Amino acid sequence: MIKESIKMSWQNIVHNKMRSFLTTLGIVIGVTAIIALVTIVQGVTGEVTSQFSSLGAGKITVQAFGTPLKQGLSDNDLKKLMEIENVSGISPTLSMEASVVRNTSVEEDVPVDGKNEVFFQNNTDLIVRGRALNKLDMENKNKVSVINQTLEELLFFGEDSVGQTMQINGITYTVVGVLDEDAIADVTAMMANSTDSEGKVIIPYTTAMGIAGVSNISSFEVLIADTDKTDEVIEDTELVLNQAFNYKENSFNIINMDSLLDTMNSMTGMLTAMMAGIASIALLVGGIGIMNMMLVSVTERTTEIGLRKALGAEPKRIQLQFLIESIVLSLLGGIIGLLLGVGISWAVTAALDITFVMSTWAIALGVGFSAGVGIIFGWAPARKASMLNPIDALRSV
Repeated sequence: MIKESIKMSWQNIVHNKMRSFLTTLGIVIGVTAIIALVTIVQGVTGEVTSQFSSLGAGKITVQAFGTPLKQGLSDNDLKKLMEIENVSGISPTLSMEASVVRNTSVEEDVPVDGKNEVFFQNNTDLIVRGRALNKLDMENKNKVSVINQTLEELLFFGEDSVGQTMQINGITYTVVGVLDEDAIADVTAMMANSTDSEGKVIIPYTTAMGIAGVSNISSFEVLIADTDKTDEVIEDTELVLNQAFNYKENSFNIINMDSLLDTMNSMTGMLTAMMAGIASIALLVGGIGIMNMMLVSVTERTTEIGLRKALGAEPKRIQLQFLIESIVLSLLGGIIGLLLGVGISWAVTAALDITFVMSTWAIALGVGFSAGVGIIFGWAPARKASMLNPIDALRSV
């Protein structure tokens, strides 16, 4: 019975192609919007989340603003931080801008970051040639540097810079390593640098402190061994910092990327749900269109319904046929909308150069909603058809 009802419904849809197309248009637009919007938002969210994770995975960033009596943290304070359980290392940062000269080549306002060996141990893919800074460089305040490939091109013109010298603010430094352009992922340096220069230099932080004339550290990263214990590490870090600055308010700030990611994911989830809700309005409008078309169809086919009833067709069978016709119309619009939504979202993500992420729940929502619309809005016309009096229906012959 169901198979026959589906066949008859399909024949009626094909017989009225234009009307069927216009009827399903609202469903098509709604499902297309849901699939495209959700897929694009998830693709963008995934890309941003991936970048944020690479910047802050397994670490927190601390900015110590200090007090009038104590501008930053001493080596003793850093040792106390290292004693915190699940802290695997402390990576201080001292950022500045300087003129970098090699023979007659000059590059102005180059970002220069003072780092320690922990930074390179935590970012093993940074060095493409030469070596990273080590503990001896820190202890001896060596005049050594690691530069990025862009600065190497600007100053050394294709030569291997490792082992050669250059001047930073008039002081000679030996280049010991070259940074990979794509692997520099340090949130502290990104926040501190505002120059337009594409060059980058990293020197021992102890050497940088001497150049800057400071004796305290104001920016550093705390590396966490067990990320499940991040909250505990933050609490212990806050305790050490409060003791260092005599519990003065606004003396430091802790940036936890995991917390920022959770907040961002929560916001994008709400945004996705809101956009899907707005797109669902088109499905509602499409459902009303289907109901109107089915009511018109019942009126046009009054004679057919009367004849079938006179020949013994049960009301529930007539109701089922019209209900199936409504569902088929809705599903047809849902499938077309699904294909269009996938195509549009694929094109947009390709244009934005982000990963195409096909959301199964968005597909289920779009197609399921369209089927639900067919059932809900097709029920009243189907019920009306099944309740027609065959005598009244045949009078229209």
